[in-house]
Formats: sequence, C-alpha cells, structure tokens
Amino acid sequence: MPGFTLPRTVRTTRITRAHKISAAVVASASCAAALALTAAPSNAETTAAHAPAAVKPVSANGLPLTAKDRADDGTKDQQLASSLTTGLKVTAVAKQGHAAKQAADRSADRKVIAAPKAAAPKAAPKAAPKASPKRYANNLDGWIRESLDIMKSKRIPGSYEGLHRNIMRESSGNPNAVNDWDINAINGIPSKGLLQVIQPTFNTYHVSGTPHKLTDPVANITAAANYAAHRYGSIDNVNSAY
Repeated sequence: MPGFTLPRTVRTTRITRAHKISAAVVASASCAAALALTAAPSNAETTAAHAPAAVKPVSANGLPLTAKDRADDGTKDQQLASSLTTGLKVTAVAKQGHAAKQAADRSADRKVIAAPKAAAPKAAPKAAPKASPKRYANNLDGWIRESLDIMKSKRIPGSYEGLHRNIMRESSGNPNAVNDWDINAINGIPSKGLLQVIQPTFNTYHVSGTPHKLTDPVANITAAANYAAHRYGSIDNVNSAY
C-alpha cells in the first residue's frame, strides 16, 4: 500500500481539527484507489474499473466519523463562529466607548477654557448732594435779597438799590407801617408794609412762593415790584408815590 505524507510546509503549520479531518479523508481515498487498482482482475469490465470508490468521512485518528463526531464538529464550529462574532461586537463596543470618552474629554477641555468674565458694570455716579436752602437774615437786607432771588426766578425786573430806595421813602424799613391818613385810608383800604401796598393791589400782583399776607416783608416787596414792573417797567423807575 503506498504511503501518504503531507507536504513539508503543511507539517510545519499548525493543523486544526478541520484540517486533520480533510487530510484523513484524502488519505483514505488514495488508499482505496490503490487497493482497487491492485485487486481488480485484468478482464474486469471497463465500467467497473472506472467506477469511483465510496468514500466515508473519517475522524482525525483515521476511523469513520460517527453521528456524535459530526454533531460535535457542528457545535464547535457554531461556538467558534459565535465566539468570533462576540469578539467583534466587544471590540466595536470598546472602540465606541473609547471614542465617546475622547469626545467627552474634549468637551470638558472646552468647558475649562471659559470665556473671560465681563467687566463689572461701573457704579452709577453719585448724585450731587442737594444744596441746602439758602438762608437769609431776618432784617431789611435779608428781606430785599430774598425778594430779589424770587424776582429773578419769576423774571421780574428790579435791583437792590431800587428796592431799598423806595422802601426807605415809603416806610423807613418798618414792615408793619400803616398809612392811616391818605385817600386809601379814608376809603377803608390803608396802605401797609415796607412798600405801602393796599390789599387789592397785593391780591392782584401777589407772587406765588411767598406768603399770602400783606405785611409779610418778602411778600410785600415782591408784590410791589411786580406791580411796578407792570405799570412803570421796573421798581427802579419809581421815585415817588406810585
């Protein structure tokens, strides 16, 4: 019986179970062919000489495969395929997890580089302290100066000199002076105050912001200056009874 040996390159390669089975099948087929050639008679029919020999699958040890062997081989092949599939899935999941981690790291790095904080808004400038009310002396000088400030805000013409001059002529600077002898007194409406104003005139030319009292020094001066501005253009133009 001729022997069958594997090529040198095959013998040095790791042979799996499937390789062993294939090699055994090939070897068995070769042996069966050789036996058929030697045992066949010379006068055998041509069709018999060329008929292929029946080949049964064998195991790695050269024995015919049993049903159990075939079942085991199928199971192992399925297990091998399943193992390969599982390995590929695990590798793919691991790669996805690694990519997700890298993306998360990049996102965290971007968050660390925060935008510079906006400059704090400048504090609103403090409001200028309110000026305290101007104070005037409670005398003729103070009354004239306070009246002049009111006249200026109301655009009533007049000067310190014009007011002082007429006051000294009319009442000598006495805010409670009363004329009880002239025509006005005879008519029952005597002239009163620093600039000797009768009540109807005071009521008509009273300036808002001053007391509504005829003998009040500031109210009397301001109302008289307002009357003189309407009739003479300014208190400065008055040099006698008006």
